[in-house]
Amino acid sequence: MDRSVKTFLSIFLAGGLVLSTGVSASPAQQESQQDQQDQAKQSSKTKQKNDSQLKKELASPYKRWLDEDVVYIISPEERHSFLHLSTNEEREQFIEAFWQRRNPDPDSPENTFKEEHYRRIAYANEHYASGIPGWKTDRGKIYIMWGPPDEVDSHPTGGNWDRPMDQGGGSTQTYPWETWRYRYLEGAGLGENVELEFVDPTSTGEYHITMDPSEKDALLHVPGAGLTDREAQGLSSKSARFMNTDGTHVAPSMNGGMQNTMGNRNEFSALELYASIFRPPPVKFKDLEAVVTSRLVRDQVKFDYRYDFLRITSDTVLVPITIQIPVRQLSFQEKDGVDSASMNMFARVTSLSGRIVQTFEDTLRADFPVALLQQSLGTSRIYQKAVPLSPGLYRLDIVIKDVNSGNVGVVNTRLAVPRFQDDQLSSSSLILADDIQRVSMKDIGLGQFVLGDVKVRPRMDQSFTPADSMGVFLQVYNLKVDDNTHKANASVQYRVTRDKETTPMMTFDIPADKLPERGEELTLENRITLGSLAPGKYKLEVAITDNLTKETITPTAAFTVKPMPAGTPQGR
Repeated sequence: MDRSVKTFLSIFLAGGLVLSTGVSASPAQQESQQDQQDQAKQSSKTKQKNDSQLKKELASPYKRWLDEDVVYIISPEERHSFLHLSTNEEREQFIEAFWQRRNPDPDSPENTFKEEHYRRIAYANEHYASGIPGWKTDRGKIYIMWGPPDEVDSHPTGGNWDRPMDQGGGSTQTYPWETWRYRYLEGAGLGENVELEFVDPTSTGEYHITMDPSEKDALLHVPGAGLTDREAQGLSSKSARFMNTDGTHVAPSMNGGMQNTMGNRNEFSALELYASIFRPPPVKFKDLEAVVTSRLVRDQVKFDYRYDFLRITSDTVLVPITIQIPVRQLSFQEKDGVDSASMNMFARVTSLSGRIVQTFEDTLRADFPVALLQQSLGTSRIYQKAVPLSPGLYRLDIVIKDVNSGNVGVVNTRLAVPRFQDDQLSSSSLILADDIQRVSMKDIGLGQFVLGDVKVRPRMDQSFTPADSMGVFLQVYNLKVDDNTHKANASVQYRVTRDKETTPMMTFDIPADKLPERGEELTLENRITLGSLAPGKYKLEVAITDNLTKETITPTAAFTVKPMPAGTPQGR
């Protein structure tokens, strides 16, 4: 007997046993049960409403990830947890753990599950699109969730079809249809020999899954056409097919018994199959489940980071990654009159498929005489590593561990490396620096903060005092070179405006004879004295005009002028 039928009979018989004993719930008990049911329904509705509102507030990349990338494979619990995360950093950690949880080899840097998932999406879009993207179709959905079937019986143009005898026999004409067979699917209610049928009744290429084998019958509603053997012999009426109670229009078998089946499944097992086939596939690695639904890491060491972009070639971008750790975040140990802190730093750049692209690690130290530790707590330790990357989207992970305390700080973020077009005026990141100076010939390109022949140490918080001289570093690419003079002809103007104002408070031009001559590339390295600016928020604009092509670009950067701190030592 089918498991669903057994369950139904068990419930029915159990209910009869209760009635036969004459035991019934009191009115108070019945009212309490009804209140509990109403509260459960209300709680469910409230949860759905809250989730819907949170989904609307998601940033576009995360909304697309939830509604497109993993819509068929994410569990309701995971979806609910993701919607209740409050920061993009937490969402990035969740996404990382989501894929890792499904990784067949968690110790491998490559996640074959993730790669296969996106391959399936691409295949579905290529093969099953029909006015809507392939991933939205029923065939695309099943393919993405369960992979390619073991067997496909395809009839893309329909045609003549001889019904099996358990559906009445006889011949008819069909719409386009396909049957997919899976030898085994691991999932609740699935198991061995899973058979699914898709029909395209409009002949537009949009197949939908069906529980009714007769749905592909193009002559179903044509009187006297496409008859079964019994109907052709006058032993049954075609109208009897429309009296089935299971939602199908399958004819009785040749012996007169009603099958109402697809294959040899009965009504209950067919319903169970179609309820199960659209549930997210089970996750194999249960031990990682807690990681997915948690916040993963609580940062104990807070630090700042930034990354900038400078063109090397059209296919390679130099990405300086700068990390700054406040000294007050660290734990010190005193020895021989010196307070010392040590930090282990690890960083990794990975592709979206999980392939490790770059890894770098280092040990950073902070040492102060005991007498100077307190006044040094307002300073920071800064570190930079420049890595060459191809244009594209990456993931950047940075981990800082305080050796003395064991505390850890973690950053996980997206790293979108831009492509610098060969025929378009463009620029590097605009870097505001607290130290900018030329380096000797032997140090060109070597050491931290060295970009070519210039040392540029960024001011991480972009805050300066009136006594500071703000360094400005910018590279300009693809200036047109005059065919006669073999030189570029560019104009550069600096403008400083107060926050939310449009009229510049400070404007100055760089004379043409002060611009370095390097053909189509121009490197700007200047200093701006801030003594005339009152404390407040400002914006720096650097307007570069190619006088030969009349193109102009205006990279900008925000900065803050802070009052001079009383009694605070200068320096970093």
